[in-house]
Amino acid sequence: MGALFGKSKKPVSRITEQDKAILQLKQQRDKLKQYQKKIELNLERDRQLAKKLLAEDKRDRAKLLLRKKKYQENLLQNADIQLEKLEQLTHDLEFTQIEVQVIDGLKTGNAALKKVHDILNIDEIEKILDETKEGIEKQREIDELISGQLSEEDNEAVEAELEAILDVEGKLPNVPTDKLPDLVEEKEPERPQRTKSSSKKIAVEA
Repeated sequence: MGALFGKSKKPVSRITEQDKAILQLKQQRDKLKQYQKKIELNLERDRQLAKKLLAEDKRDRAKLLLRKKKYQENLLQNADIQLEKLEQLTHDLEFTQIEVQVIDGLKTGNAALKKVHDILNIDEIEKILDETKEGIEKQREIDELISGQLSEEDNEAVEAELEAILDVEGKLPNVPTDKLPDLVEEKEPERPQRTKSSSKKIAVEA
């Protein structure tokens, strides 16, 4: 019951502070691009309006409009500089994230390698090799003791038995390789068949 009415734990967010910073930079970049488009539209409109005022011989108003246009061009140039900085900062943060992932991978690999080195300790390996060498030498000594227990007569008896086995194998008859004759099937003698006349005769006599 307590688990039902208790507060559920919020899932851990995978979004890092770097992710949030990159998102904010991209949003500012998009807003700055929209601002640039707005200024460019205003510049084109003021340029056309200045031409119209000059055609109408309204030089002062055209000059004032061109001053406004020059100010907006400076704003557009500053916007380009700020946009370039935002782009560079965004790329730097994204590359930093990649570097962090690489470093984390190196840490994990080094930790795994250290565990392997702990298992493959040099002293432990030397101990295993020494024990293996001792086991081989001990087995060799046992084999020598077993073979040394046989007397000269026993060795001669073993040699004689070996020769006897070889002689028996050499004297075994050869298996014939000739082809066996084919069997002729004997035909059964045919039984005489009764004729109809004889059967009728038997019936009359009865």
